[in-house]
Parts: sequence; structure tokens; C-alpha cells
Amino acid sequence: MSKPSANFNGLHIAALESRRAEDMTRLIQRHGGEAHVSPSMKEVPIEPNRAAIDFAHRVMTGEISTMILMTGVGFRYFLKAIEKHLDQQRFLDSLSDITTICRGPKPAAVMREFGLKPTYRAPEPNTWRELLQTIDANLSIANQTVGLQEYGITNASLIAGLEARGATVEPVRVYGWEFPSDTLLLEENVQALAAGQRDVLLVTSAHQIVNMLRMAEQLNRVDSLRRGLHSTVIASIGPTTSQMLFECDLHVDIEPSHPKMGHLVTETAARSEALVQAKRRLKPIDLKQESMAESSPCHDSLFLRACRGEATERTPVWLMRQAGRYMSEYREVRSQHTFLELCANPKLCSEIMCTAVDRLGVDAAIIFSDLLPILVPMGLDLEFVKGDGPVIHNPVRTAAEVDRIQPLDRPEELDFVYETVRQTRKDLPAEMPLIGFAGAPFTLASYAIEGGGSRQYSHTKKLMYDPSSAWSDLMSKLSDAITVYLNHQIAAGANCVQLFDSWAGCLSPTDYIKHVLPWMKQIIAGIDPSVPVINFATGNPELLPLLRGDRRTVVGVDWRIPLDVAWQRIGHDCSVQGNLDPTILLADPDVIRERVADLLESVGDRPGHIFNLGHGVLKETPVENAIALVECVKELSVRSS
Repeated sequence: MSKPSANFNGLHIAALESRRAEDMTRLIQRHGGEAHVSPSMKEVPIEPNRAAIDFAHRVMTGEISTMILMTGVGFRYFLKAIEKHLDQQRFLDSLSDITTICRGPKPAAVMREFGLKPTYRAPEPNTWRELLQTIDANLSIANQTVGLQEYGITNASLIAGLEARGATVEPVRVYGWEFPSDTLLLEENVQALAAGQRDVLLVTSAHQIVNMLRMAEQLNRVDSLRRGLHSTVIASIGPTTSQMLFECDLHVDIEPSHPKMGHLVTETAARSEALVQAKRRLKPIDLKQESMAESSPCHDSLFLRACRGEATERTPVWLMRQAGRYMSEYREVRSQHTFLELCANPKLCSEIMCTAVDRLGVDAAIIFSDLLPILVPMGLDLEFVKGDGPVIHNPVRTAAEVDRIQPLDRPEELDFVYETVRQTRKDLPAEMPLIGFAGAPFTLASYAIEGGGSRQYSHTKKLMYDPSSAWSDLMSKLSDAITVYLNHQIAAGANCVQLFDSWAGCLSPTDYIKHVLPWMKQIIAGIDPSVPVINFATGNPELLPLLRGDRRTVVGVDWRIPLDVAWQRIGHDCSVQGNLDPTILLADPDVIRERVADLLESVGDRPGHIFNLGHGVLKETPVENAIALVECVKELSVRSS
């Protein structure tokens, strides 16, 4: 058999697979990895299960109107739990009379074994979000009692989503996950991960994560395991497993194109070398950093509390491009300097931003800089041309040209940006949060390839679709640089960072998932975990669910979709920022007030909303209108105690 092109090249690969441990070992070895597979769990049915029996009686007496089946093995255990206590055929007949929804193909297959067909089946990737979308598209569950066959642990997000739609949820647990009979291999893997002796961790089930952390707790190695995992590539089989990793504050570096074990191993092997190198360049995790962030004077600011999804007395507000050409103070300074000269002058950058913060009365500041200076130390010739905007004089359009792009090995070449952070942090009130930022890799790649702005992005997409590794190589170099760049800003005093993907709207969700999302996950995983990350992409609302990142990620929303609709797509467990159309600020103050009120009313009192525009302030905007907007948000969003 020929050697696979996707190769781990001798890297040490940990996996927690139990049921198919031998298959996993063979796959890793076939792809050139040193396999360390440790079964981490076994399914244990709940016996006797009085709750399941009572639940089955409620189905048969018509008290349950809708039944959600999460797993095939769970449905099988459920039937086994009740078979000796009631007429199973009568129960199956009763189940066929109500609405049944399967999370994926496995529970549907078990239903077919018993002569049943589900009413609806959630599509891939079979997460709780697809379940809720399936319900929204097909039926109303308001004032209905919904039965939920759980798997191991309670899915709080799903239950909250069902209850938000007016349902009364009746969960029924049929099995749990315990340690395997022999835990020696699991103990060895946890110890090795904690010691940084594994390069990659493959995770194929949400429950593996829970048991890995439980074992670390038994071994008194939780902190060291977290430190070790910070520098270990974590590959998750799919969104459900990734969600659990996020909830456990563990970062996912790669998800395969399909939630299958073969895809997981092959696609991780193909990118393993670049991912491992990127992980090794990250600074070691400092578990004390978060406690230091909590002691910051701005930790309890409205803005940072909203980023964390906490309730606030009113909605915090700041504006993208809040220091810019619409302000006379900025125009006066700009008339004496080129734009790059201005960006390289930290004191002037701080002065410009602090002036804007004072005039507008906003709840957060963002450093005055630009997306593109990061490209200069990477070998690109950048110029801001009057009337044309940024121009790259040596664009990259072939694999050979990508090869000349340099990694950001000398991040100190951008010290003027870090000094801008330090100076602005010094000049702002201590309780005012400061936001750092960077361009997202697709937007930076588009500038580097097109040589400037574009309408069709034809050169960019041509390279993106090229079968060579040129696109992957370019995105890897940019992603590594962005991660280093943002971490330096955080070290200099930024309390939050924002990723701007100004051009991502030209992509379909399929292209975004394949050609952008893996690197976005890598960046978010590599950013100092003590600060929130705002992920903002414009132009295509269909991308919104893909922007969620980890649990500290805030999704920025542009004006092309109602914010309440956007938030439902993203998930209400995630904070959001946005999303007033910037052109509204060209209207009369009465119109501004009306639109602000409408937007605030659409999201209600749900915590986790940061008011902003759907993009930056336009240069034609009267300053008075921007001030009026901020005042309206402050007045109209006050919540009664």
C-alpha cells in the first residue's frame, strides 16, 4: 500500500477513542504517527431507570407531544430500560403518533429497526443548533411538552433553546459515561499531555473531554494538563465535540470537513506539521493571567461584562472607526502627516483616540491604527495612495511569490503599534477598556494578492482554488503573524481584541469553511485566553454561525440582517456586537433615535449585546449625529433594577 500524502511524520498523536480504539491506532500509524490511544470511557446504562419508565407512560398517555432522540445507542438503552415494565409495542405505536425528531442518522437507523420513521431529522453537522433550526422550519413547540432523550450529560444550550420557543422540556437520561475498567493508558496519556509530550490530541466525543479532565483531577494534574494542552494541537471530530471543548476552555485547532474518524485523522495529518509549529511558537499559558485580568480596573466595565455575556445596567456602546475623517480634530492632524506616518506615531494615535472617546462618550476605545502595517515586515511593499487607498506594489499571485512572504519572526518591527497600545492605555481613564485589533487572514490575503481593494477577488479566489499548497502556506504565515501580533497588543495593555474580516462576504459558507475557518480557529485558539475576542466579518449573513469561535468570542454583525435574527442564528449563548446601518447617522436625529430604539427593542433585555454600527463611521457623518447616537443608546437601554 502506498504511503499516504497526509503524514504525521513521526509526531506523537494522542487519542481518547474507546469503542474503535484499534481502528484509531491503525489510522494514526498508517499516516506516519506514533499512536498513543487510551480508551477514556464506557457506556453504562442507568439501572433500574424508574424515570425512563415513568416517561414512557407519559408518552403512552398523550402527555408528551414531541420527542427528540439524540443518539442511537441511547434510544436502544431506553427501550431496554422499559421492556420489562410495559407493553413495548404499545409504546412504539404511541411514539409513532407524536412528532419525533432525530439528531442525526444513528437514532433514525435504530427507529427503523423497530418499524418507526422519524418525523424530522436534523441535518449535518447534527448539533443542537441544527435541531433548533429544524424545529423552527417545520413546527411550533410553544406550549408543548417536549421529551428529550439525553446522552450522558445535559445539553443546557439545547434545553434553553427549546424553552425560549415556549416548550416545557422533559429530559430523560438512559445512560452515563464512566471510566473504562482499566484506566492505565488514560492515566499515561493525561500525564504525557500535561508534560507536553504529545504533539496532537484527537477527540472523537464530547464525553472523552469530560473524562480526561476528571482523570486529571484525580491525578491532581488539572493545571498542568491545561498548560500542556495550550501547546498541543487539538483536533475535534465535529461541532458537538468542539462545543464541549469550548465549554471546558480548551481550544480547537482543526475540525475535519466531515465528522468521521477517517476524515479527522487524514485532514489533521495533512496540516499537522504547520499546526504543531504554530503551537510551539505560542507563549506558554499563564493560568494567573486571567486572575490578573479580573483585577484590572476595567474588568467590571459595561463593555467587558457584555463581552462575557453578563447582565448590565444598560447596553454598552462604541463605534467602529470612531476616530476618523468625520472629526475635524482628526483632519487637522492628518493634514500634516501621511497616513503611515500617523500610524507610526503612538502619541498622536493616542491623542486622536482619546479625543474621540471624550467627545462621543463611548464605553470602549479602540487603538488608532490600520489593518495593513503587519504586511510590511512580512515582505510586502505597502503605500497609501491618495484617492486610491492602500496599494501593495509587489502582490503575491503564484506559489513562488507566496514563498517570498516572510513569517513575523521579528514582531518588534511593529513596536510602534504596541507602543500605541501602551500610550493609549496610559492616557485613557483606567476603567475604560481598550481594544486592539488585526485584519483577519482572508482580508489580509486578499490585499496581498489583489494588490489593493477589489470587487470580484478573482486573483484571490484563483489562488484559493489552486490545488497546490500555496493558499494554505499563505494563510498559515498570516495566521501565525496575526496571533503573535495580537498577543503583543494584549501584553502591551489591550483588554480585548477584534478581528476584522472586511472582505469575507465574497465567500460562500462552503468556501469559508474549507479555506478560511481552519485558520480562524487556529488564531482564536492562540490568542491569550484572558481577553475577549470580537470576530467581525461583513457582507454575508450566512457566515454568522461560523464566527462563534470559543466561549469568550463575541460575534460582530453588520447591518445586512436584523440583529435579533442574527443572534438566533449565532446562538444566544454567544455575545454579539452591532449592528446599526452607518448611513443612519446621515439622517436627522429623530430618525437616529427611532432606529436605535427599534434595534434595542428587537433584542430586548437579553445580556451580551454591545451596541455598534454594522461597519465604520462614514466620513460624511456629522459629529453631532454620532454623539446623539451614543446618548440615545445610553438613555434608551437603561434596564430597571
